[in-house]
Amino acid sequence: MSDTQVRALDQGTAPERFARGWHCIGMADSFRDGKPHGITAFGGKLVVWADTQGELNVLDGYCRHMGGDLTQGEVKGDEIACPFHDWRWGGDGKCKQIPYARRVPLRARTQRYETAIVNDQLLIWHDVEGSKADYDILPPQLPGLAEGEYTDWVWVSEEIEGSNCRELIDNVVDMAHFYYVHFAFPTSFRNVFEGTQATQFMESKGRPDKTGGYGDAELFLKSEATYYGPSYMINWLDTDYKGFNTEVVLVNCHVPTGPDSFRLQYGITVKRPEGLDEKTANFIAKKYADMFGSGFLQDVHIWKNKVPVQNPLLCEEDGPVYQLRRWYEQFYVDQADVVPEMVDRFEFEVDTTKANEFWQEEVADNLRKKAEEDASDDATETPQMMSGT
Repeated sequence: MSDTQVRALDQGTAPERFARGWHCIGMADSFRDGKPHGITAFGGKLVVWADTQGELNVLDGYCRHMGGDLTQGEVKGDEIACPFHDWRWGGDGKCKQIPYARRVPLRARTQRYETAIVNDQLLIWHDVEGSKADYDILPPQLPGLAEGEYTDWVWVSEEIEGSNCRELIDNVVDMAHFYYVHFAFPTSFRNVFEGTQATQFMESKGRPDKTGGYGDAELFLKSEATYYGPSYMINWLDTDYKGFNTEVVLVNCHVPTGPDSFRLQYGITVKRPEGLDEKTANFIAKKYADMFGSGFLQDVHIWKNKVPVQNPLLCEEDGPVYQLRRWYEQFYVDQADVVPEMVDRFEFEVDTTKANEFWQEEVADNLRKKAEEDASDDATETPQMMSGT
């Protein structure tokens, strides 16, 4: 085969800018301890703190005076004080006081990030154009969460190096990886993209020849997963395990830390089943957190070792990868450059028939081989010798 017939692998280059939209930086209460918190994000560092009213504030992490690291400073009243010269910065981005100076310079302002608290999590608005935060496209508040109908969040963070955060997004349309990576049969798989939302609808059952991930023959899932903007996904999961039905909510979100790194975060909460005490409900939530968490780690292993591919060679069952990437591109261009093909409604359903025919045969063959190996092990087991002493 000549070189002209070989398809080249285009790894492309990471975007030079970070996505416009809402980004989750952690559980809100984790910042309410009276201390400044440093968050690596968007190629720099942010400082987060709570004022005397409990309101959370987010500024650029470096003082505009002489570059002191505000995350190493101190919360004084409602302000964050720089450890270098004690310049006091308010949550509105203005310098409120310089203790050793008669007055504060009129232009003493720094970068402020608008905030919102959704589902007990702190979200911030980022836009390189400096636009006002669009509160109309915030992720939705989970009904019943504030009223105590769900268990406490199990929240996990994972630092990913050597991969751009857009590598996550392809999973929205990737039907086949659920079998190979997560050990499940996707029996139904559909996508809808519209506006700033991208949704995956899936039904699946676990593989009986595998353990870990979703690999359990008695586990059935109905999943609806929606990205609200570039980095915050809510996944509603109706689980049926051995006839026991549970409503699980998984939040998958990320913050870009650099061109080829990001912080992956995921949280899991379970709707409290009627009649169960709190201890049992929390135990169930932890079990599901472990299961779905192990599924995330399966993805993490892939992301840490793969290369980006800008020109993926696709088959029909791979789903609308290029359409999804056009949807995602809207967050990386100026607002004025967003075109209809990025935001118009698009629907696609993958025909899983052929895939499941092959997979069922493969799983049956795996189970047959395992049964033969177990039988062989039993046959060759050395019998115990009787001793007369």
